[in-house]
Amino acid sequence: MSLLSSSPAKPLIPGVEALESALSPFAEPLVRAVAGLMLLPHGVQKLFGWFGGYGVDATEQFFAAKLGLPASFALIAGLIEVFGGLALAFGLLTRVAAALVFALMAVAVIWVHLPVGYFWMTGGLEYPLMWGLIALAFVFRGGGAYSIDALIGREV
Repeated sequence: MSLLSSSPAKPLIPGVEALESALSPFAEPLVRAVAGLMLLPHGVQKLFGWFGGYGVDATEQFFAAKLGLPASFALIAGLIEVFGGLALAFGLLTRVAAALVFALMAVAVIWVHLPVGYFWMTGGLEYPLMWGLIALAFVFRGGGAYSIDALIGREV
């Protein structure tokens, strides 16, 4: 049998096949929804200062002074995290939203976190890299069957 066989894997625990079959269609939308919704608090921190954030003005100053990025990137990052996160979560314009999230995370990884190292505990690239790669998967895959894109019959 080849590694690329199309036969389904057998469950590790016998007798859970029915449960696995019932739940497996929800795995991908669960990842999409969680990935999108986990971006939301980061965006509202940047835009409104909620959840211990500093709001857009202070975040713009931080982006310019500490990161050497244009101040407008703070607003763009916040908007992508809020609106891109919501769009990704609900599967609306999924590929576009996911591409924006991927681009944002790529900038964060390369510009901010790569110089610090790998581990997130010290501000490294681990966390934004993971979310960027998850977003990239949805750029390739789209919103899937349980998305607004599928509901309206259009996917960009």
